[in-house]
Amino acid sequence: MKRVRLIVAYDGTNYRGWQVQPNGITIEEVLNRHLSELLGEKIIVTGASRTDSGVHSLGNVAIFDTESRMPGEKISFALNQRLPEDIVIQNSCEVPDDWHPRYQVSKKTYEYRILNRSFRMPTRRLDTYFYHYPLDVDKMRQAAAYLVGEHDFKSFCAVGAQVRSTVRTIYSCEVGKADDVITIRMTGNGFLYHMVRIIAGTLLRVGAGEWEPEKIEEILSAKNRAAAGPTAPAHGLTMIGIVYEKKN
Repeated sequence: MKRVRLIVAYDGTNYRGWQVQPNGITIEEVLNRHLSELLGEKIIVTGASRTDSGVHSLGNVAIFDTESRMPGEKISFALNQRLPEDIVIQNSCEVPDDWHPRYQVSKKTYEYRILNRSFRMPTRRLDTYFYHYPLDVDKMRQAAAYLVGEHDFKSFCAVGAQVRSTVRTIYSCEVGKADDVITIRMTGNGFLYHMVRIIAGTLLRVGAGEWEPEKIEEILSAKNRAAAGPTAPAHGLTMIGIVYEKKN
């Protein structure tokens, strides 16, 4: 028996998220099915991040155990021949039997992209959220700075989420603009359910002039989901990747 790690990229448009669901096809379901067929045994993958329906990824991490003699680094090549075009394994390798993607010290990075222009652009409809009112990027950047550091992000967590603690550390939260696309890029030690999308919705309100940047301090202090902005649509969100701390 050996444990194999996969780096998985996908366009989440046609999927009901990562985790197996009774009401639609998911990334996890597709991987389980094709790996089981490839290796001739029942395979169940475990992902680092259970991305929501419609959310994309450039580097989600998953593991599975197998008795197959196929080298870990070869599995990506063989699996990609079977997977649909919107799911591609970027890398595969063997890892220690006790290595788990959710229980390692790591940094996760997400990007939320907003198409800010007068009219929609059809080629960006699947990976950006269209917002036609002008947004003040400088104010959004000022507001984002208040989120950096260790805070209780309860105001930025979906109601009903089952978590032991809502305290997280954000190492960076940057807002930039290239042409008509505004990108909110966040790196942290972990994210709560809908946290990035709620932050994006809150920064949108700041950019639209509804709230001043300093409002973020008030929202954090409230520890109440109702204090923050709306949850931005899923299709604007992409998981960029996960960096794991190397043990000495």
